[in-house]
Amino acid sequence: MIAASLKPEAQIFSDMSTIRTFWPTAATLGNYVEVFTRVNMMKFILNSLFYVFVIVILDLAVNSVCGYALAKFDFPGKELLLTVVISLMVLPMEAIMLPLYKEVASLGWVNTWAGLIVPFVGKCFSIYMFRQFFLDIPDDLLEAAAIDGCGPIKTFFIIVMPISGTVYATIFILDFVAHWNDFMWPMLVVTGEDMRTIQLAIQTFFGSKPIHYGAIMASLTISAIPMLLMFVFLQKYYVEGIASTGIKG
Repeated sequence: MIAASLKPEAQIFSDMSTIRTFWPTAATLGNYVEVFTRVNMMKFILNSLFYVFVIVILDLAVNSVCGYALAKFDFPGKELLLTVVISLMVLPMEAIMLPLYKEVASLGWVNTWAGLIVPFVGKCFSIYMFRQFFLDIPDDLLEAAAIDGCGPIKTFFIIVMPISGTVYATIFILDFVAHWNDFMWPMLVVTGEDMRTIQLAIQTFFGSKPIHYGAIMASLTISAIPMLLMFVFLQKYYVEGIASTGIKG
């Protein structure tokens, strides 16, 4: 993909059956110039960053609290609620996409940031991941904080959150990758160009003439850069988070 993005259009196909397909012998940045001149790619990148980061921040804030409650508090219906959370994890997005869109449309949220973001704030998978991690936090630590005068909210923000960086990083990466690559939901909700995300922008190179595969590869390379940076800088926390939350059943 990267090699093809740096090749002239004719060379992409002439090199396809040879080892040169992995190396641009006549490298050019023309495909990247085309990407940014043919569409307003920078705006679409910023749209995607805003869309993804708002979802991620709300996910971390809301679902961590829910997971902490399920892990450390006792209240009526707790086990039933946990069963419902786990059960809903098996539902694929395709099964709820149509009723979810009808609900968003009935609220007048089509082509709005609320329609893009709000349906994905609460995530059963994130709640479960946070719960599994918080179960490993010793109760003695929380009791000591309570003896020192910390209430439940203060304990969570001062004691629990600072020692839970691995699970926060794990959810951050999984959420970022999922929504950065999301195509179906933005395609349904976004009807105007002002809110178009990067995945919708890439689709325009497939659906409108002239179809230049060098430009397509360049746009895909641009789209992959944020995800590569995520894993390069956060992979340590990602691996630790997956390992620690997978210990319990």
